[in-house]
Amino acid sequence: MTGPLRCAVLDDYQGAAAMHADWSPLAGRVEVVGFPDHLGDEDELAARLADFDIVVTLRERVAFPASLLDRLPRLRLLVASGMRNSVIDYAAAARGGITVCGTGSSSTPPVELTWALLLGLARGLVTENEALRGRGPWQSTVGADLYGSRLGLLGLGKIGSRVAQIGLAFGMDVTAWSPNLTAQRAADVGVAHAASKEELLAGSDFVSLHLVLGERTRGLIGAAELALMRPTACLVNTSRSALVDQEALLEALHRGSIAGAATDVFDVEPLPQDHPLRTAPRLLATPHLGYVTRGNYATYYGEAVEDIRAFLDGSPVRVLP
Repeated sequence: MTGPLRCAVLDDYQGAAAMHADWSPLAGRVEVVGFPDHLGDEDELAARLADFDIVVTLRERVAFPASLLDRLPRLRLLVASGMRNSVIDYAAAARGGITVCGTGSSSTPPVELTWALLLGLARGLVTENEALRGRGPWQSTVGADLYGSRLGLLGLGKIGSRVAQIGLAFGMDVTAWSPNLTAQRAADVGVAHAASKEELLAGSDFVSLHLVLGERTRGLIGAAELALMRPTACLVNTSRSALVDQEALLEALHRGSIAGAATDVFDVEPLPQDHPLRTAPRLLATPHLGYVTRGNYATYYGEAVEDIRAFLDGSPVRVLP
């Protein structure tokens, strides 16, 4: 291949691509252009990417369906952070002669954020911090105890099992359920196996979701499931927004039928300024920070450079799917 080729780095909100990776191995061969904004409109994306040979996309923030890929005849390499991406049409990419590559990704940061959110809910940290800074009341909330309480996990895979281990370290009674979870798998992790989703929801003080989104799990938590939860219970979702019926969650928060919820994931990202979740009571929300750490970004962008270099040298690595 001759160069320099043009590479677009999408959704680079913090300018992290340049800070966390050495792009010098591509000097003279690739011109790298970072974009700090998000484009969700397909026409805008097609126009922006028309002159690029390579695109680096962050997680599943931007979808690449056939309708978009067919409008990018110059595109030859698409690099996605992580080794799983549900919003890329791999068949369409193959038809268009586009190589798709992934990168490594650590599951530790989402575990840590899950606990940051759960602890924030349990101890009213946002409310108390805002009160202290705004000359509000000194102590306005009464925190929930983790020790001796029940943590219910929907999903006990790589992330869920690590969340379970931390719950056990806090002295919590940890119970898990998922469509395919066996009693033996739960026992191997050291937690109890709930007989049903309903049993887990009704008996837990904190419920945390760690499931892959699919047809069996979409809308897994709706109005009926939220109604089973205790009025003192909290729901945490750092997995996928569509696991929870958002309208049902908003209603539960406004009615106060659950004590609170925390979420790091949304149906539309970035979340529109007028979205009702921005002003919902009893909600602790973060802008999809689960994977956003220095270590993960070093992996994402460092391996993106490796992917591009290997592709230019004719030996692509970490090819997806």
